[in-house]
Amino acid sequence: MELAMQRFLTSVALLLCFQGFGFCFPDHDAVPRYSFLRHAAEAPRVSHHDYIIVGGGTAGCPLGATLSERFDVLVLERGGSPYGNPNVSELALIVQNLVYQTPTSPAQRFVSVDGVINARARCLGGGTCINAGFYSRASRQEVEEMGLNLELAEESFRWVEKEVAFRPRLTGWTSAFMSGLLEAGVTPDNGFTYDHLPGTKVGGTTFDQNGHRHTAADLLKYADPARITVLLRATAQRILFRNRGRKHKPEAYGVVYKDEAGNVHEAYLKNSSTGEIILSAGALGSPQLLMLSGVGPAPHLESLGIEVVLNQPLVGRGMSDNPLNAIIVPSPQPIEITSVQVVGIRPDYYVESVTGINLFSAFLAGNSTGPSATSPISNSFQGGTIVEKLARPLSQGFLRLRNRDPEENPLVTFNYFMEAEDVQACVEALRTIERVIDSRALSRFRYPNQSVQSLVALSASVIVNLRARNANDSTSLEQYCRDLVMTIWHYHGGCQMRKVVDHNYKVLGVDALRIIDGSTFTFSPGTNPQATVMMLGRYMGVRMLKGHKFH
Repeated sequence: MELAMQRFLTSVALLLCFQGFGFCFPDHDAVPRYSFLRHAAEAPRVSHHDYIIVGGGTAGCPLGATLSERFDVLVLERGGSPYGNPNVSELALIVQNLVYQTPTSPAQRFVSVDGVINARARCLGGGTCINAGFYSRASRQEVEEMGLNLELAEESFRWVEKEVAFRPRLTGWTSAFMSGLLEAGVTPDNGFTYDHLPGTKVGGTTFDQNGHRHTAADLLKYADPARITVLLRATAQRILFRNRGRKHKPEAYGVVYKDEAGNVHEAYLKNSSTGEIILSAGALGSPQLLMLSGVGPAPHLESLGIEVVLNQPLVGRGMSDNPLNAIIVPSPQPIEITSVQVVGIRPDYYVESVTGINLFSAFLAGNSTGPSATSPISNSFQGGTIVEKLARPLSQGFLRLRNRDPEENPLVTFNYFMEAEDVQACVEALRTIERVIDSRALSRFRYPNQSVQSLVALSASVIVNLRARNANDSTSLEQYCRDLVMTIWHYHGGCQMRKVVDHNYKVLGVDALRIIDGSTFTFSPGTNPQATVMMLGRYMGVRMLKGHKFH
């Protein structure tokens, strides 16, 4: 069924290509043909490896590729391949990628307890398969705050960038938006750079000049095919621990996973190996799997009948989602489809833009309470959307299991705008957006009879979430922030450093288990975190190859 759907989507995309829509497939020679990539149903029931990585995502792919230089590596990915799927690969289908919902689709929808519609990746390459493609490094200060060696972090960023990062071709709107940010006081002009610098800059993108997405899965080209196996549709059920007596910590030694047909497989660490199991399943997947395996808050686990291996009440704590608020700007002239290309960086918030794409429609599918098909903004529209993201929200929440099924989303509460400081930062950011909209640079992309206030009201009428609405959405920016909050898919936490993992990313209280992904973050690095997460996968792989400890 999945293969038939992929063939159908491929046919549609090719037809659109021939009709001149301008988002054709790249040459087939550009699509990797990994000999080590196969479906889990083809795997043996029992296998042994030096390292087992759960999650072939943003961190898992570069990590697995690097470790395979010396070790036998197994990567378990619950999703499918990004290759051959136009929804993943083509910029023009970015919203369709989020809207398309099946039990195996690359984007898996979830709704936070707060009522904000979100998505988590279910595809080899992880979040790099479903995001808006902006590539921007963590700042030097952030790298130091993460406890990383600056020289190796720089080398790791460059290793990633050789394969997946590109300089964007600015459109008329994007150039005007950049000038508008500078007019609005978001200075200085830093030009094009991958670096995180205060002011306004052109950043990198993972979409090449043909509008084709490059993902973390592309980094597997550096893997040694003789030493790595990557299994698709391999859903980890639990980590296996053995108790070595009262004087020793529980030790992870294997992973139980199921293939797409429901068959159970077991992967173990080799007896002669000093290897480890590594969770790279993301901010939802890693704390979820820890809990399913018996590592987490004992009362919660016991309530679900899960045997407690280690009472660790901080697993699932510190969940944070950088809240996003947006204002749409319909334009009287045609605007080319673009992903994020330019960002304005202030200490408390970032301002970005996309054009020709109605991201709100990604939240409409399956939402019976949302705006109807007669909404003023269709799935694609002539105009731009300007968004702000809080840099470091103080408000944090928590994650809990819904049940014992690893294929179901856990329950997550982000507690958006619980802290008053977050509301004030959002209001300041929205006022900056209003100044950008009122700038001379953007005037040619606006209808002359639309005031900023009318655009705020229009945006309030089409933004979709499941939160209670206040009557003064369109007049009070404070209420606009709280009621109309959306996600920018940068949620993190749940296995935070110094709380659940140590500075080597080893899980506290157990042996032979690490977590290397965004669940360990206490903040979202850079304006957009994918660059740093890919860097971290490479960085930790190199460190583990060398056997070095952190400074």
